[in-house]
Parts: sequence; C-alpha cells; structure tokens
Amino acid sequence: MSHHCRRPLRRGRICCTFDPSPRGVIAAEDREENRAMSFTVTPLSPAIGARIDGLDISRKLPPATAKALYAAWLEHVVLHFPGQDLDANQQKDFARNFGRLAERARDARTRPEGADYDSNVMLVSNVRDEKGQPIGSLPDGEMWFHHDTSYVPEPQKGTFLYGIDIPSTGGNTLFASMYAAYENVPAALRRRLAGRRVLHVYDYTLTQRLDPDGDLSGVKHQWQPLFVHNPESGRVALYANRLMAARIEGLDRADSDAVLEELFAIAEDRSIVYEHVWTPGDLVMWDNRCSTHARTDFPASERRLLRRCTIEGAKLEAAAEAA
Repeated sequence: MSHHCRRPLRRGRICCTFDPSPRGVIAAEDREENRAMSFTVTPLSPAIGARIDGLDISRKLPPATAKALYAAWLEHVVLHFPGQDLDANQQKDFARNFGRLAERARDARTRPEGADYDSNVMLVSNVRDEKGQPIGSLPDGEMWFHHDTSYVPEPQKGTFLYGIDIPSTGGNTLFASMYAAYENVPAALRRRLAGRRVLHVYDYTLTQRLDPDGDLSGVKHQWQPLFVHNPESGRVALYANRLMAARIEGLDRADSDAVLEELFAIAEDRSIVYEHVWTPGDLVMWDNRCSTHARTDFPASERRLLRRCTIEGAKLEAAAEAA
C-alpha cells in the first residue's frame, strides 16, 4: 500500500496591500518603501517547495509583503528566490523578516576555516585561501539528510542559503518534507512511537553517525521529540534524520536501529523530495522544523561557494498524539 502524500500543484499571484500610517502626508521615500509588492508562487514539487518570482529581496520589504511571504513559507516549507543580487548584509536583512538572526552553532575554535567573518554568517565552500586554509565549512562531497542544529536544545528555525559560485555539475540540495514523511509512517508504527524521543548526535569531524552507546561527553547531542508539532502551521512532522538520529528512547539497540532505518526510508522517499539545482543568484530558505536536506556529490576540482545565515528557533514541541 502506498502512503505517499501528494498535494495539487497551485500557481498564483499574491498581491499585498499596505495600510499606510495615519500620520499625514507620507514622504516620497516612504511611499516607495511602503508600496505593496506582488509576487507569484509556483510550487516546485507535489510535497515541498515553491519558487517566488517578482521580488527584489535586496530591498526592504513592506510589512504586508513580508507577512505574505511568511505565510507562503509556512505552507511550502522551502522557498526559492531566483536571480537575486545580495551582499551579506542584504541577506541578513532579508532573513530578519522571518525571525531573529542566530549565532553560528559551531564554536569558532573548532571551525576549519581561516577566514574571519561575521558570526551570523557561514560560508559553505571548498575554496581555500592563498595559505591553503579553507574559507568556509562543509567543503566537499555528499552529505546525508539532516536538520540543521537538531543536536542543540533550541534548533535553528530557518536557514537562508545564497548561491555564489556553483560547480558545473552536482552539489545539488535535496529537500524532503517531514510533514509528508509523518503522514507516510504506517499508523501502527506511529502509535507505537507516540510520545517517544530520539537522540540527535553530531560530531563535525566525522562523516557518519556516531555510536550512541559510546562516550558522548565531548560531542553535542540532544534528545528531541520524534514527532513534532509546528505551532504556526498546526501540522505534525517527523523529526529524525540519517546523519544525526542515533537512538529511539525506550527501544533496545537492535530494535531502535531497525525502526530508524524504516523511518529513514520513508523520510527519503523520492516522492516527498524536491531536488534544487543551484544557479548563481539563488536564495533558498527552508523551515528546519519540518524539512530535512541533503547534498549530492560534486567535482572537488570545481569551486563551490554559498553563503548561509540562520534564524533562532525554540524548544521543539512534541506532538500531542500520533493518530
């Protein structure tokens, strides 16, 4: 029996109206800044993602436009803004429409890069400077599906990634809907796992999951609800990923491993995945509460440079039930 979750593709133009402040005549500069902007929303796959056209996000957004974008983000989880020209400050200003900027989760002393840049910004790159030092993090190769910062008590809510230098092939980002994954978990398994937590563990020096029964004292780790409720959308998402989910609470090791493999297969099913092929000038943002992402391999000899910032999150809310 197929448990695949699909939704109809809808394309539409959102026109945002703005109610000006009753403070008399608005200066010309203010009228320009507060002018309502319209944009189109085109779904990118049946399960997750939408492309936003018609906006220059390097400019300050009117409140009504920002509110409409936020609603589109909650609905589609991943938003793609093509053809943008952003410096780091403009990227951060855009992200502030959705929340408070987060500091990087990784301590500066443990970062591989030699470059000195803003603590809110991270470069994802394989480029090295003249001394041979990496200018960024997460340089090469494939990455398994993961939530960003799921190994801390309050995982970052959203990620904003901007494409600068893109290889000729590969380095694509796969996004999976964890709403659809939850719906695709068989009902009997959902009932069995209701109320349980999952241990998320990550060591930046490794490329595979750690042994959850080993010494974790020097490694960031956190128990999280296996099924999380997003209070803004009202929906429930699976919160487990292949890179970091190591152990399900209350199950012995063999049973936990088997159940996790079943959940990973559901969570990575291609029917709930959108694959983004990067172009320079792309800004892609995603909701970490209800999506995972992965990276495909790419030629190590070619430059890849993207710039990332994130917004703060909160303690994850466990789903009340798993019906």
